[in-house]
Amino acid sequence: MARTPPQRVPEAVPPVRPAVPVMMFVGDSFTVGSGPVPPWRTYASESARLLGWQPVIAGAGGTGYLNEGKVGRTFRRSFEEELAWRPAPDVLVISGGHNDQRWSTGQVREAAAALLTEVRRRWPVTKVVMIGPIWLEDTPAKAYRVRDALAEVADAAGVPFLDPMRRKWVTGRPSETVLPDGVHPTFAGHERIAAWLAAELA
Repeated sequence: MARTPPQRVPEAVPPVRPAVPVMMFVGDSFTVGSGPVPPWRTYASESARLLGWQPVIAGAGGTGYLNEGKVGRTFRRSFEEELAWRPAPDVLVISGGHNDQRWSTGQVREAAAALLTEVRRRWPVTKVVMIGPIWLEDTPAKAYRVRDALAEVADAAGVPFLDPMRRKWVTGRPSETVLPDGVHPTFAGHERIAAWLAAELA
């Protein structure tokens, strides 16, 4: 009598997890955090969390398209040293201009255009979004001129430009939104900016 050979039980195949979109940032202290706010609690990280995306944050306080801050590098250098060698993300957010007021708008425009050209050269398929300077209150006149120059660069490059200066961020007591330095957001301030950015990106 023939014996039936034992049947092999198929091994369980782990489910394929859907790829999570990667969103990278280049920015200044608003993006990387300042005071009591660490990088993982800034609007950049929080907006990615709201969208269910993976954030990678580059940059440093005091930096800009031209301003090197204490770290001695511009946004372009931060991009090249911290991000450009990585696999291309789904989205790159370039956020800043707050620290570029001492240069002419023509110089800011030229530096921003050069950065976008470099990004396109390395990551031709990545969606790029530019965010203008962030001022929570008491915005100086020069900041509007920097904002307008950056908006022109974005428009010429076909890149979406988001303008936080068009919104009113302080709606209650200033201390709820702005740190004692009078410039940077509190945790609640970052959450407000994150909610706005996530809605725009969604």
